[in-house]
Amino acid sequence: MKPIFRAARQSRIFQDVVAQIQEAIIDGRLTAGDKLPAERELKEMLQTSRSTLREALRVLEQKGLIEIKLGTGGGAVVRSLTSDQVAESLDLLIRSQKVSLNHLAEFRESIEGNVVALAAERICREDVEQLNQLLDQAGNCVEHGTDELKEFLRVDRELHMLLAKITRNPVYISILITVHDNIHRYYERILTMEDREMRENYIDLCEIVQAVSQGQTEKARKLAQSHVWRFTSYMNRQAHTIAPGAG
Repeated sequence: MKPIFRAARQSRIFQDVVAQIQEAIIDGRLTAGDKLPAERELKEMLQTSRSTLREALRVLEQKGLIEIKLGTGGGAVVRSLTSDQVAESLDLLIRSQKVSLNHLAEFRESIEGNVVALAAERICREDVEQLNQLLDQAGNCVEHGTDELKEFLRVDRELHMLLAKITRNPVYISILITVHDNIHRYYERILTMEDREMRENYIDLCEIVQAVSQGQTEKARKLAQSHVWRFTSYMNRQAHTIAPGAG
């Protein structure tokens, strides 16, 4: 039987250990539930030190690729690959403040355009009813003005999440949850929506839902992209007002 691992490249031994084990999991040589070879055997295969190997395994555990079990019969066990791991990496990137509001908008324009286009193709009667219920809630918030802004933003997020769920694609769902959860960091810092902006946002949502409900894929895509940039432009203006040169 061909060995799973080879001796690690000594010039970048730590990175190579991580890369080899990660690749074996991704390409299916190691699958969920498989145990990695025992520590002594791994050291011999990879020709690395105990400390380097343990550090590499910790990195792989942080990535969600393995779980390290302690005690008798313990060891490194391969975990199932899920879309949650993609979302976790994106979440860390955003939270580290290496993603600006404009970076998020550029990403959202593409992703949310695809989401509503797919939703328009895959929507069913029950989905339409749920979308309209959320629109009713959003409309009620708009009628009460900025006193209901927090609730309006909650409903807005729920509506975007429902559109993602209608795609029946777990990757889109997971990514959109992460993006919209983190966008609230910007809301809390710079967003001061007035009645006019709430109403504009609500009209955008109504038009998107109508296009999706009627199966108008390209119209839905363009409306979603326009909605993202309208809202981002508004928030950028707010950011410059609070701190000139920000954004």
